[in-house]
Amino acid sequence: MQKLIVFLLISVISIQSYSQKKQAYQIFNSKGKKVSYKKMLKKMSKTDVVLFGEHHNNPIIHWLQLEATKDLSSKRELTLGAEMFEADNQTQLNKYLSGKIDQKAFDTVARLWSNYKTDYKPLVDFAKEKQLKFIATNIPRRFASKVFRGGFEVLEKLSVEEKSWMAPLPIKYDANLPGYVKMKSMMGGHGGDNLPKAQAVKDAAMGYFILKNREEEKLFIHYNGSYHSDNFEGIYWYLKQDEPNLNIVTISISEQESIKKLKEENKQTADFIIAVPSSMTKTY
Repeated sequence: MQKLIVFLLISVISIQSYSQKKQAYQIFNSKGKKVSYKKMLKKMSKTDVVLFGEHHNNPIIHWLQLEATKDLSSKRELTLGAEMFEADNQTQLNKYLSGKIDQKAFDTVARLWSNYKTDYKPLVDFAKEKQLKFIATNIPRRFASKVFRGGFEVLEKLSVEEKSWMAPLPIKYDANLPGYVKMKSMMGGHGGDNLPKAQAVKDAAMGYFILKNREEEKLFIHYNGSYHSDNFEGIYWYLKQDEPNLNIVTISISEQESIKKLKEENKQTADFIIAVPSSMTKTY
């Protein structure tokens, strides 16, 4: 009888352990309270813009982005957009979406990220299948690099066409936003004042192209590194500068050892924070 009890206890512990390992994520609201995927989806479906923050190499978030996009498409008309595509590649992206070029040609003419095939192609192909607009929202990175070296002033020297691939000049900028201050301090002052400016010029471009391509009756879902919208700054700040009444839902990610409880420092970073085990495999 004693052996039977021990066996049952071991079995219960094993089942509980297995059950815990099956859960790959947990969603929390800004206060750190657990919420369901269904509740998050409902909130997303009733807003104007979703800023779906990610860690670029986290497969669970990429999977959730795709699943949420599919589910939202049954509730709202959608427009998609992403940091991972630069504005001067919009023509090539449009040609792929319309079937004028195939994937091989798209690979050749667009500056696709190394993890495009696994993490972003499914979203682009969903847009292609459903005939959705997919907007390349980021400033060409070579221009952000110019800002890092020479400040916003270098952008004035660009051609009219080149300036069309970014937010209108002069770039609005608040150096006192906590995110930009933190970025500068984390680098120990290396990069000077131009480091956060190079980040801001990306945030400004993404906000600009979201608003430029947003349609009143459609939900705009934007995929970006969470640091571009965490703490309701970055892209969020630029959107609100131009449209203060715009309804925006932000999503962030917290990689942590246990997903039972949200890390204290990640509360209030977004409307919804998705906790993912730090042991989760990465994509590259």
